[in-house]
Amino acid sequence: MATMTAAERRARAREEYDAFLKGCPTNQLLDRISDKWVSLVVSALAAGPMRYSDLGRRIAGVSAKMLTQTLRSLERDGIVTRTVTPSVPVRVDYELTPLGASLSALLVAVKDWAELHISEVDEAREHYDASASSAS
Repeated sequence: MATMTAAERRARAREEYDAFLKGCPTNQLLDRISDKWVSLVVSALAAGPMRYSDLGRRIAGVSAKMLTQTLRSLERDGIVTRTVTPSVPVRVDYELTPLGASLSALLVAVKDWAELHISEVDEAREHYDASASSAS
């Protein structure tokens, strides 16, 4: 059996990622990008760079703590960049990286789908709830 170099082992591991397997590292990434706040932040930034305060106003219901945590995790994952401009007060802008831009196309599509089909989902829920309560 031939010995593999570290680069060969990494390449082979990339080929073997399977999100359906419990131990696969892509599970953590799927958990991150399926988060509601991540989806809304990435969708908001798809239009272009935004200041922290503008993001907070754009995304109704997000607390400052949750927005900060979400932006930090996206920055750590290479999806968002943070630019600090020294001024009074300090200006902080967030922007999607190329990796984030590729993700935004998917998340914006999911957001658009949800906005388009929420009435159908509400009707299905009402029908289900009505039939479930009459069956009991």
